[in-house]
Amino acid sequence: MNIKRLILEGENVSLDFKKTISSSEKIAKTLVAFANNRGGKLLIGIADDGNIKGVKSEDEEKYMITKAAHVFCKPALEPKFEEIYIDDKVILVVDIPKSDIKPHYAMDENKKWWVYFRVKDKSVLASKIIVDVLKESNNEAGQLISYSEHEKKLLSYLEEHGRITLKEYSKLTRSAYKKAQKIIVSLILTGVLLPHISEKEEYFTAAELK
Repeated sequence: MNIKRLILEGENVSLDFKKTISSSEKIAKTLVAFANNRGGKLLIGIADDGNIKGVKSEDEEKYMITKAAHVFCKPALEPKFEEIYIDDKVILVVDIPKSDIKPHYAMDENKKWWVYFRVKDKSVLASKIIVDVLKESNNEAGQLISYSEHEKKLLSYLEEHGRITLKEYSKLTRSAYKKAQKIIVSLILTGVLLPHISEKEEYFTAAELK
């Protein structure tokens, strides 16, 4: 594993840096976000700017991560650890594989469980649509889509406007939120739509418009 090359890539959808682990509860969000997306690596002993700091106690960091994975994640996760020496410093690499029993939840400080999802270099709270997508993705039978007028309207709208929200789609097709949401979930699962989540909104684009 070329750690320096990974560091140069910077934090992204499957890579996160931590100088140290200060809270098992907080890091649980990152762990479940990785498991709910495509998996990822946590580099401990690396500052946010990519500066190599090293860890003082690998055992302490491993304990905090394991506690997060077993106590503050549901279903529990099984992280894999690797110690790498670089510039006379120890970097702890924590590997969280993509899960096939999604969604995973992380407990917050109020003892409530929430689903998190990795978007770019952030671990964000998953919307109802993303939670449904995660649940449906466990279905190995796959999804078959037959394009009705509702789907065709959506694709035509995207050709013209480039993006759409659930509210806009519900209004466009004059359908209930639940029905509109079900169609969007199906189209995400078949790779036709891409979800985009920010703190302010959630919207969808056609997959080819990446």
